[in-house]
Amino acid sequence: MITPLLGSSFIGYARSAGTQPCGQGVNPGTGDKLPPIYMAATPAEVERAVTLAAAAFPVYSALSGKARAGFLRAIAVRIESAVEEIALRGVQETGLPEARMRGETGRTAGQLRMFATLIDEGSWVDARIEHAQADRLPVPKPDLRSMLRPLGPVAVFCASNFPLAFSVAGGDTASALAAGCPVVVIAHASHPGLAEIVGHAVTAAARESGMPEGVFSLLYGGGLTIGQAVVKHPVIQAVGFTGSRTGGMALMEIAEHRPQPIPVYAEMSSVNPLVILPGALARGEAVLAEAYYASLTLGVGQFCTNPGLVFLPDHAGDEFLTHLGTLVETGAPGTMLNASICNAYAAATQQFATTLGVQTLARCAQEPGFGQGAPVVFTVSARDFMANPALQGEIFGPGALIVRGSLVEIQDSIATLEGQLTATIHGTEEELAAHASLVFALQQRAGRLVFNGFPTGVEVCTSMVHGGPFPATSDGRSTSVGTLAINRFCRAVAWQNFPQSALPAELQDGRA
Repeated sequence: MITPLLGSSFIGYARSAGTQPCGQGVNPGTGDKLPPIYMAATPAEVERAVTLAAAAFPVYSALSGKARAGFLRAIAVRIESAVEEIALRGVQETGLPEARMRGETGRTAGQLRMFATLIDEGSWVDARIEHAQADRLPVPKPDLRSMLRPLGPVAVFCASNFPLAFSVAGGDTASALAAGCPVVVIAHASHPGLAEIVGHAVTAAARESGMPEGVFSLLYGGGLTIGQAVVKHPVIQAVGFTGSRTGGMALMEIAEHRPQPIPVYAEMSSVNPLVILPGALARGEAVLAEAYYASLTLGVGQFCTNPGLVFLPDHAGDEFLTHLGTLVETGAPGTMLNASICNAYAAATQQFATTLGVQTLARCAQEPGFGQGAPVVFTVSARDFMANPALQGEIFGPGALIVRGSLVEIQDSIATLEGQLTATIHGTEEELAAHASLVFALQQRAGRLVFNGFPTGVEVCTSMVHGGPFPATSDGRSTSVGTLAINRFCRAVAWQNFPQSALPAELQDGRA
C-alpha cells in the first residue's frame, strides 16, 4: 500500500499542523517540482518534539538491550516493506538510479540490524566490576562498577548525498537509538518525500514496538531555522551531522556557545588523497586508470570518500594519464543531487581551471545538460600544490587534481594536508616497507587507509572507521559507520557502594 505524503513533520506520534511552506521536492534532472508542498514545524511544535524526547529518555534508556534491538529490527522491516515507494520517489527527488535506491535501502536496514545485534549481545556497554576490599590497608577499597550510559536526546541532520543511509533512519539515528537516546531528526530539503516515507516507517515501528512517544520526531523547516533551534535547546545532548564544512562549523559554533556545550559529530570535508607508486604502474597503467576513473565518477562523484586528489611520481605514469584523459573526454555527464551542489561543482572546477600552475588534463567532451556535472581532471606540480593551500579544497563531484613530484615532494605535500576520511596507496608490499614514513604520514591524516583499492564504498561492519582528523570530521576520535559509532552518544558512569538491587542489570553480580 502506498503511503500518502502529507507534507508535514512527525511530532512524536502526531503530525504537524504547521501552515508555513518551507519547500517541496524537486527533480534535479528537470527542475520539476514534486508534490506535496512541505510545511515547516512551528516553534511550538519544535518545543513539543524536544519535550517529548526529554520525557521519553528515562523510559527508553531504561529498556533492555533486547527491547531496543526489537525496535531497530522493526524499523528495518518497515523500511524494507516500503522499498517500492522509496525506489520511485528516490529517483524523482535525487536523480540517483533505481538500483542505488534499492541498494541503499538494503544498507540502511542492514546497519539497523547490525546495531540490534550489538545491543542484544550487550558487551558494548563495557561493564566493569571491582568488589570492595574492606580489609585493605591503609584505607578500605570501595565497591566500584562502571559502564557506558546514553547521553540523552540527540539531534540528527539528514545528508544530501545519502538520502537513506545517512538520513532519517541512517547511521546516526541507528547508533543513537541503539545507545538509548531519543532522536529528533531534521529533514534535508533535497529529498523531503523520502524523509516522510522513512519517517512513517520509524514511527510505525515505534508504535508497534511499544516505544514511548518522543523516541523519534522528524522536523521540516531547514537547518538554518528549525535545525538551529533544536541544537540550541537545552534538552539536546549531542548532534549528528553529515554535510558541508560551512554547515558543520556553524553547528559546532552554536553547540560550543550554549550554556551547556554539547558534542557535535560532524562529517564535513575530505578530498581522500591517493598515492600511486611505481610498482602499481608496473602492473598495468591502463587498468589502474580505468579503476580510478570508475571510483572518481561513481555516483557522479558525490561520495564523501571520492578520491579527488592523486599523487603521481614525476617521470612515471604517462600511460596512466593518457588513458585517464581518454576516459574523461569520452565519458558522460551525470545528474547531480540538487541545483546547489551542481552550481558549487561548476564554480569549483572553474576556479581550479583558472588557478596559476594548474593545467587541465582532460575535460568531458559532452556538454552537461540541466542539473548535470561532467568529469574533469587537472594536473599541478607538487611545488605549486604546496604553495597554494586553496588547491586542497574539495571538488564535490566527478573532478580531480593530480599532483606530480618526487617521492620526497609527495610526502612533503601530504604533510601539508588537512584531515581526511581516507587515504589510499597503490604499490607493492615491498614499497610499503621501503616508504614506511609515507604510510605513517597518510595514517596521521586519515581515519581509514586503503591499499591497492579505492575508498568509495564503505563497508558497514564492526571494524569500519568512517571518520578522520578535522575537518574530515569535527572529532577524529569517532566514526559514523560501524558499531563504534554508538560510543558517540554515551558517557561512562560509575556506581560506588550501591546495593545490588539499585544497580543496572549489567553491573549486578552473576549477570556476566
